[in-house]
Amino acid sequence: MNIKHPRTYLLVCSLVVVLQPLQGLAQQNSDASGASLQHPPTEWDGQHDFDFEIGTWKTHLRRLVHPLTGSTTWIEYDGTTVVRKVWNGRANLEEFETDSSQGHIEGLTLRLYNPQSHQWSIYWANGQDAILAQPMIGEFKNGQGEFFDQEPWKGRAVFVRFIWSKTTSNSPHFEQSYSDDGGKTWEVNWITDQTRVQKEADKAH
Repeated sequence: MNIKHPRTYLLVCSLVVVLQPLQGLAQQNSDASGASLQHPPTEWDGQHDFDFEIGTWKTHLRRLVHPLTGSTTWIEYDGTTVVRKVWNGRANLEEFETDSSQGHIEGLTLRLYNPQSHQWSIYWANGQDAILAQPMIGEFKNGQGEFFDQEPWKGRAVFVRFIWSKTTSNSPHFEQSYSDDGGKTWEVNWITDQTRVQKEADKAH
């Protein structure tokens, strides 16, 4: 190769060496800028997850008499559940009342939605002692709600789990379970199946 102007050639080579890293840096900055323009996935807003419960229901309850003892004796109850919306769906209040040949159960459930954590807190009070228990906390995913807490039972601390399913139907299903082995196994001890009671106006259509 015949170089007639060595100074010009060296200057061009120097510019190539200097500009090559700058080009790569510019490409990286462009990629980063494009990535920053991509919006992060929006978290699910679950404040209306319990809207399916709003209304009046016929309720069938099955209750295990002696949980965590190996007992298989169940008592069946029938009654009514009425759920009212509060704070435009961010909370609701449930009145629960059932009867059987073995007794009467009357309870109140308060459900509160936390928009920061996107979780629900569920408080239950039995009509016999009228004390709000510590809340179950959880959320809905793919149409199923799971809620957990830890409570004393017969002198021991056990895990408690609520599961709501079939929430898109007119017959939602609910189960409560206990675990005394840290959540490895669960025993169901409370099952409710609900059937929506239609209003007279709805029946006319």
